[in-house]
Amino acid sequence: MNSFPGSLVWMQTQSMNAELLKSELIYRSSRSGGKGGQNVNKVETKVEARFDVAASAALTGEEKTLILEKLANQISGEGILGIVNQTERSQLANKLLAEEKLLKLLEKALQKPKKRKPTRVPKGVKEARTQAKKKLSEKKAIRRGDVKEDE
Repeated sequence: MNSFPGSLVWMQTQSMNAELLKSELIYRSSRSGGKGGQNVNKVETKVEARFDVAASAALTGEEKTLILEKLANQISGEGILGIVNQTERSQLANKLLAEEKLLKLLEKALQKPKKRKPTRVPKGVKEARTQAKKKLSEKKAIRRGDVKEDE
């Protein structure tokens, strides 16, 4: 099944097929950096999940253009989206996490932003602003010497 709980619900509402998308992922492993001693030096635990957006059969044309626009800074010149994970000590765990990251990234890119509802400025706020303006203009008038005598 899916590697994270929220993906099933999301994939049912979207036209994108998660299993087909997962089959299109290309994985590349290499030695991870940082601490870890012998494990880091010998075992290839760092995993990069690569996804060719343009050649994907799991996405519609509309979804492809949306992803290419929103994730343009993360997609290479060849049109490949790559996610790297090296947090875990095992290659399998890093592979699953990279896959999850990629699916979440695609999910976020395909979400449509909520339409903003314009709100009115409350009457009290407008009055407070005009009172503040009036007070400031009176203060400046006193400084200039343009004082108006109230009757």
